[in-house]
Amino acid sequence: MGLLAGGVLFYAACERLRMQGYVVPLISKVTALAARRRDGDRYVLGPITLGLGALLALLLYPSTAASIAIYALAFGDGLSSLVGKTFGSIRLPFTGGKSLEGSLTCLSAVFFASWALTGNPLKSLAIAVAAALIEAAPTKDFDNIILPVAVGAIATLILR
Repeated sequence: MGLLAGGVLFYAACERLRMQGYVVPLISKVTALAARRRDGDRYVLGPITLGLGALLALLLYPSTAASIAIYALAFGDGLSSLVGKTFGSIRLPFTGGKSLEGSLTCLSAVFFASWALTGNPLKSLAIAVAAALIEAAPTKDFDNIILPVAVGAIATLILR
């Protein structure tokens, strides 16, 4: 957790330097990759919210639920975005443009990660459905915090 927190603080300092016109080797390239179109020339929050979401999951939940929450963030959210942007053609209403293909990818990724950790396909399916619904919500810049915190809470309740 210390390394994760240190990484978040280091990135935040480097991003502040970037905003002041300095180029930080490697970090400026990571920021360019993490930036979304809507970020423009503003402070890029994605890596910070990603680290905070993982940290919160580790702090708030038992290890299995925290692991599922972090896998939902890493694989569910990450792959859904990749698949949705690349192959997404069926847009879901009230989601801010998210796709059915991306949501199904999230559901699948969280299901398999959860099943691998719990060995329980039914509970894993319930967690995965919840994760896909949460991921589909139009949460903009704070999805990296909301998804792991919500999935961790749901996993904690379901796995009792």
